[in-house]
Amino acid sequence: MQTIIGSGGAIGIPLAKELMNYTEHIRLVSRNPKKVNDTDELFPVDVNDLSQIDKAIAGSEVVYVVIGFEYKLRVWQKTWPPFMKAVIDSCKTHQAKLVFFDNVYMYAKAAIPHMTEDAPIQPPSKKGVVRKQLHEMIMDEVEKENLNVLIARAADFYGPDNKNSALSIMVADNLMKGKKAQAFGHLNKIHTYTYTPDAAKATALLGNTNDAYNQVWHVPTTNEKLTNLQWIQLIADELKVEAKIQSVPTWMLHILGLFIPVMKEFPEMMYQYDQDYIFDSSKFEKKFGIEATAPTDGIRNLIENLKKESRVL
Repeated sequence: MQTIIGSGGAIGIPLAKELMNYTEHIRLVSRNPKKVNDTDELFPVDVNDLSQIDKAIAGSEVVYVVIGFEYKLRVWQKTWPPFMKAVIDSCKTHQAKLVFFDNVYMYAKAAIPHMTEDAPIQPPSKKGVVRKQLHEMIMDEVEKENLNVLIARAADFYGPDNKNSALSIMVADNLMKGKKAQAFGHLNKIHTYTYTPDAAKATALLGNTNDAYNQVWHVPTTNEKLTNLQWIQLIADELKVEAKIQSVPTWMLHILGLFIPVMKEFPEMMYQYDQDYIFDSSKFEKKFGIEATAPTDGIRNLIENLKKESRVL
């Protein structure tokens, strides 16, 4: 049995599809899980009730944590550490391997222009401090040899199952509605994005590769050094519209936060958009011989999916 905690999200859905290459025994865990494959076992759980975590993990050979909690600092501080402890404890009890799907918030600001798995852990944001805590909880288990666990780390991502990415919400959705694309930070800074199907394929492969455990992996991410402006232009070209752009400076986020609460969470993360943001996945590529999907193909698939969804609605 391989179990996905957070099965309905941007990574959980394509991950469930990819795991069929390794097993037909897949358990989907979320508040309201829905089948991705015909043979999926559905396991409804309120992950805020930590007493349910052990039941969800019992009988699992591999547990994938791809859940995303509400994007609020106080929620992260309150929820993530006890949740991760419950998952780790349960995996140890049931001798299950653990795969944690992570982001780059714990890396030092100076590492953002070229991030590798060896980048210094020195987060400049409060959300990054939470991610550092999770990283340390996991690596502590590795050092003590208490658990077989790996961290699969991605850059900012986009893809057909991901409605909440910046490229979807701020660029594609707006351009499809005849509005201006919105952009954080400097338009001419490089920003590499991970394509969610690539991330899911890599996470499934890592989880089913014994010698991949007890280390950090960057999942395949394009090595094409496109700027924020070039990503927007790719989307505009695919939609066959003009790439009209509204820049969103940090001060505007504070104002928008008065009307859209989640915007209050973004200012501390703006350092990622004010400099080049290059995510190096060469370690994975050398090990497995798998490269990332080209941005032109990824954007084409993203737009096709968004158009399909708009026709359904």
